[in-house]
Amino acid sequence: MAQEVLLPQMGESIAEGTITSWLKNIGDTVERDEPLYEMSTDKVDAEIPSPISGTLLEIKVEPGQTVAVNTVVALIGEAGEDTQAAAPVSQSEEVVEPVKVEPATEATVVPISAAVHAPKPAGDVSSLEERRRTRSSPVVRKIAREHGVDIAVLSGSGIAGRVTKKDILAFIDGGAPAPAAQAAASGSVSLQPGVVEIPAAYRPQVFPGDRVEEMSKMRSKIAEHMVLSRQISSHVSSVWDVDYTKVAKLRAQYKASWLEQQGVKLTFTGFIMKACVDALKVFPELNASLDGNRIIYHRNVNLGLAVALDWGLLVPVVKAAEELNTLGLMRRANDLAERARGKKLQPDEVQQGTFTITNPGVFGSMFGTPVINQPQVGILGVGAIEKRPVVIDDMIGIRTKGFLSLSFDHRLVDGAVADKFMARVKRGIEDFDEAELA
Repeated sequence: MAQEVLLPQMGESIAEGTITSWLKNIGDTVERDEPLYEMSTDKVDAEIPSPISGTLLEIKVEPGQTVAVNTVVALIGEAGEDTQAAAPVSQSEEVVEPVKVEPATEATVVPISAAVHAPKPAGDVSSLEERRRTRSSPVVRKIAREHGVDIAVLSGSGIAGRVTKKDILAFIDGGAPAPAAQAAASGSVSLQPGVVEIPAAYRPQVFPGDRVEEMSKMRSKIAEHMVLSRQISSHVSSVWDVDYTKVAKLRAQYKASWLEQQGVKLTFTGFIMKACVDALKVFPELNASLDGNRIIYHRNVNLGLAVALDWGLLVPVVKAAEELNTLGLMRRANDLAERARGKKLQPDEVQQGTFTITNPGVFGSMFGTPVINQPQVGILGVGAIEKRPVVIDDMIGIRTKGFLSLSFDHRLVDGAVADKFMARVKRGIEDFDEAELA
């Protein structure tokens, strides 16, 4: 009997996903755990393996479509089999769910199974109110709680009546979101669901020969996240000039042995990560989050590392970074970046970050003022590292230099604290302990 393949749950806060491409065609043979299709969510892009072996009989969700978790996306069975009597994949066929990576070990690659279909018991039909409460994301529930809003009274525009972030913010700002016709009549036009509404007068013109395409799911979520961060946090930036001469020499001295003995590439990122983690332990205000008027000081330093991809941006997280030495940090960073580019990250590996490092300097940027990655309160930007002429004891010398910038949330972090933190990071790099590398 043909088996149903369902869209998997890619994290507890993720209720939907977009099929970006099918890696198999109808009629193709597929083995269990062989990549079947690519899926994109607001957290991660991933190749989803087939839960069973067989022939791909039917594709029910075309590339570009966004559907809810547990939606039937395909049927797999015997070649030529009747697909009318398809059954859900049994529990025995399920592959292990995504696992958390323990702090002091190397990341383990575990395949994510296409979700199994678990039929609901007879009579188990949730109410619209229950769906709105349970299917709404934690962010929506948090916003509702802070503003004293009962989600059940809202008319959700999401799948199965789910109240989206756009719905709750529109309600708080002055009422439920208007239908498309009313929005157009009022001069407000939604260019992409969940991204932004702008007055019609400010919409760009499309000229002959222009190419117009819809945002990808990831790009849409990045846009929404960045705009929301600017609305939430009071952004202030501080830029520091750092001397990398010592760590440049240490890198040249140890990079060959690290690669040969440890299989790890030693880059400037490892030195910056170690200095940053050490500074965060001294200044917990930068390793914190705000929840209304509550300050949450995080016990662990979960260090996010922004990774630029051809199709967007991901921020995989090194969990419990304070427990790792420079080698451990570098090994984890290399592993996460490599798997991010190969769409092999697990959902847990892009969540729960407490501070982020981004490195636009690899593209030649002198420095930047990055947007804070919510709900964090600080992000470190790394500028290009290069040799520059400097004045040393009234003489011109050559030093390896680069700028570091800190964007911080002034609601919690004062300028004095931010600069003390940056001074500590600067000192950690310029006076880096060689014993850390031996």
